[in-house]
Amino acid sequence: MSVRRPVRVDDHFLELLDTQLGAERKPSGEPSTTDFLLIELPPISELFATSFDRLMVTIPGRPDYRSVLTVGATIPRILVTGHLGSNGYVVLLSVQLDFDAGW
Repeated sequence: MSVRRPVRVDDHFLELLDTQLGAERKPSGEPSTTDFLLIELPPISELFATSFDRLMVTIPGRPDYRSVLTVGATIPRILVTGHLGSNGYVVLLSVQLDFDAGW
């Protein structure tokens, strides 16, 4: 039986997201923060909830920090880092978006 962990988003995560996207869609087609939260975040959160132990270890020797590098539906590359706390919750701490995929 696999472990399903609850996932939360840290305030800093939301600040980083707002800095990279903003409240409105851009004329170039880049999504808004709301688009990310509704489209991109659910499958990423699901990975952290169900597969935390199989995700990439971010800091050597600290298996409580893991990252997901994925291709999104509206963003070419997304890197999200989370931390597994002693309470069993995964807190998503940071997000980096890359719109310059060369493929």
